[in-house]
Amino acid sequence: MSTDRRLVRLATTSARVIAGTAVATAAVVGTVIAIAAPWPVVASDPVSVEALPTPSDTVLACSGPILALGRTIEQAGALSVAAAPDVVSGGAAQVEAFTLSGDAGADTPAFRAAPQDGARAPLAAAGSAASAAEDLAGFVASACRPPLAESWLVAGATTTGANDLVVLGNPGDVPATVQLSVYGAQGVSTPPGGADVIVPARGQRIVPLAGLLLGEESPVVRVVATGAPVQASLQSTLTRTLLAGGVDQAAPAAQADTRVVVPGVEILTTGEGEVGSFVRLLSPGGDATATVTVTDAAGQTAGDPRQVPLAGGIPTALDLSGIAPGTYTVDVRADAPVVGGVWSTTGFGEGADFAWYAAAPVFDAESVVAVAPGAGARLVLVADGGQATTATLTPSDGGSPVQIDVPGDGGVVVDAGAGVYTLSPQAPVRAAVSYAADRALAGYPLWPAEAATAAVTVYP
Repeated sequence: MSTDRRLVRLATTSARVIAGTAVATAAVVGTVIAIAAPWPVVASDPVSVEALPTPSDTVLACSGPILALGRTIEQAGALSVAAAPDVVSGGAAQVEAFTLSGDAGADTPAFRAAPQDGARAPLAAAGSAASAAEDLAGFVASACRPPLAESWLVAGATTTGANDLVVLGNPGDVPATVQLSVYGAQGVSTPPGGADVIVPARGQRIVPLAGLLLGEESPVVRVVATGAPVQASLQSTLTRTLLAGGVDQAAPAAQADTRVVVPGVEILTTGEGEVGSFVRLLSPGGDATATVTVTDAAGQTAGDPRQVPLAGGIPTALDLSGIAPGTYTVDVRADAPVVGGVWSTTGFGEGADFAWYAAAPVFDAESVVAVAPGAGARLVLVADGGQATTATLTPSDGGSPVQIDVPGDGGVVVDAGAGVYTLSPQAPVRAAVSYAADRALAGYPLWPAEAATAAVTVYP
């Protein structure tokens, strides 16, 4: 091949390589620029619809009558009714009253109200009863509550002289299966008597606390229901050397929290060598430290706040003996969720009675509440945020509204007759009904109505 022809071919090949390289380089540069440059964005908001769920019926179940267990030697495990409850109810325009069939053959009141004007109907009820028998004497008062899937009972004992009962009511239309876990000095257990307890629809089951954990001074019972929620309460009865020492129906707590507030605690005795009042606390999740502050209605602290170390899963009691008689709020703040309750007694001799005071949730919405019949009934309000506020109490029978001034550093105690009221706080409060009279001591927290059903966003 001639030199000229080879030169021509080499030039042609070089040109092709250079051209290819240029094209490749341009492609890479273009790609990089395209990546770096903002791409066109195609966006559209998803189609959504705001919808309000259909409100459900308002359902309440009461704790029922005072029950007696084993009143005769021949029938040591038999239940009987010692005193029927006197119940007040109201709030809704139309209320269905029905009964829960109990193990003792007694009927326990329950109520249901259909939604009104597209919202859940306001409804409240409460009951009280008194017994003056030689083997069982005292006064009880409790609010009728909505059933819960989970609740805590911080009350009772299974030591000598105690005869306590876990009462489970199911106002629903399907059966409930309940697991009862008991926290004691050895930790938590689910005894055979507390496993898979079937509570029939519109029925009631009663489980002796001693059958779950015998010889326990400070039990706490966790109630978990599946299939249907249940209303749980604990009837506590005490006998001291053949003398009736009182009876009470303890209200449940809905959940553990880092703050537990118990308003309306009546301390009537300084102890007289025995424990006249105490706080029971449990940290179910693990070790915790709680600070307990006891404050009177004037905002004065009874002694210095006390720190209480809590071992996880083991109940702990703090003696309040030595505090001067009066009406108090017990405020517990912990670094982990806890449950708590307060016990107090009128004395230790014949005719004594006692009460278990349960934690009160934040009351932050207008709601109907019920005050059960009973001597010495009083409404106790405590400001929740530390700032003074006002609340309006309106009787459902057409009486004149009463404006209540609630101080920020204390509480207020107002006499209240039996009936149904609308309670309207201007700012969040904690509220309770408390009773203190001759041979009668009781109290229960007030729960606000459930918050209005929130809108649900639906994406088709």
